[in-house]
Amino acid sequence: MDKLYMFGVLALCFAGVFSDDLPVTQQCLGCLCEASSNCDISGNCAGDVCGPFRITWAYWADAGKPTVNNEAPDAPQAYLHCASDTYCSALAVQGYMQKFQQDCNGDNRIDCDDFALIHKHGGYGCKGQTLPAVFGQRYQQCKILVGGQGQQ
Repeated sequence: MDKLYMFGVLALCFAGVFSDDLPVTQQCLGCLCEASSNCDISGNCAGDVCGPFRITWAYWADAGKPTVNNEAPDAPQAYLHCASDTYCSALAVQGYMQKFQQDCNGDNRIDCDDFALIHKHGGYGCKGQTLPAVFGQRYQQCKILVGGQGQQ
């Protein structure tokens, strides 16, 4: 599938997940999704990570346990339902970044590069880190594609 077309579809999916009071832009969310799983929206899990952003239960919990269709956060399948849902999992990323946003790479600004490091290394482990090879390559390619050089 054409990457520009896919990004357009993702932008529509994430349109409701973006507002002025949320830290991550639509472009950045799209690149985090692309880097995480090629934005695989099939809902599959691989080990302890699920959904298009490949989030864990702990990540989802730290993000405030958003749910699909007002499901109770303590429902047995709430994490799986959210992680597998593009909109809900994007809300989880927003919640996680709201909680842990910081300048990970020391460039005196908080932007998508920092969010990528936080996404992969966690809210307490992003400083002084680099992105894993495959994730990092996909992320950089996406940034070039969407023109998001250094944008949130």
